[in-house]
Amino acid sequence: MFTLDQKEEANLQMVFRVSAGQRTARELSFQAISLFKMQIKYSKSGIACFLKEDDSDWDPNDEESMNSPCWQVKWQLRQFVRKMILRTYEESIPTTSEKRQNIPPLVRERGLQRVAAHITGTSRRRSTVSIPRSKNEKALGQKINAWETSRKGHSFLNNLHLRNGELVIHQTGFYYIYSQTYFRFQEPEEILGTVATEENRRKNKQMVQYIYKSTDYPDPILLMKSARNSCWSKDSEYGLYSIYQGGIFELKENDRIFVSVTNEQLIDMDQEASFFGAFLIG
Repeated sequence: MFTLDQKEEANLQMVFRVSAGQRTARELSFQAISLFKMQIKYSKSGIACFLKEDDSDWDPNDEESMNSPCWQVKWQLRQFVRKMILRTYEESIPTTSEKRQNIPPLVRERGLQRVAAHITGTSRRRSTVSIPRSKNEKALGQKINAWETSRKGHSFLNNLHLRNGELVIHQTGFYYIYSQTYFRFQEPEEILGTVATEENRRKNKQMVQYIYKSTDYPDPILLMKSARNSCWSKDSEYGLYSIYQGGIFELKENDRIFVSVTNEQLIDMDQEASFFGAFLIG
């Protein structure tokens, strides 16, 4: 039986030095050398056959080709490589227990937590409060304070809570934040028919909705705003308009988000029309 000299063994070790999960390159090399010691039955020129790329002269249906030592060793090598690739692939797929070990302990203990909130308007009086102004007066509008916090209607709170009209974040991540406010405009009876009617109509038609984030920073941070100027018909009993906006933002634990508006006296806090919410997306 043909044996490999040190130089040929070194060459084969270089050829088969591949990663196979927990199987070391040295183990693969020894297996490859053992396979070749059993299969190679020709002289040192067999290495040249092994390195030859052109297989076009070999016919698998021809008995002479099938009996060729050079063809046999190449066929054995291909089978060995295919087996090692398959084994490497299988070992690279984590088992169910290994997947579970990769899950953070907090997630394993609590399970999948839904982080979401949707709070709706309430008909209670005093639905807005003025926002305490900072020195540079960056916070605009009046904060909507009267949101429905019970599970009446469509309201719910999951792993978030409401405090003073603000949703408090419990878990850091990216959130989709949204809000809609519903404006109802109607002329006060005492000014109807007066010269000041048109001036008051123009003044009251300006509507702006702001969504802010409060952090440890002294001033609230404006995330979104939307403004509308609508022309309501003077012949209608009242005018209706809604503003909706939403976006994705990164929030950290203990951050707070809230909605403020201009012309708070126009807000209609019907639960299907005025609402505010957020949910964790990643």
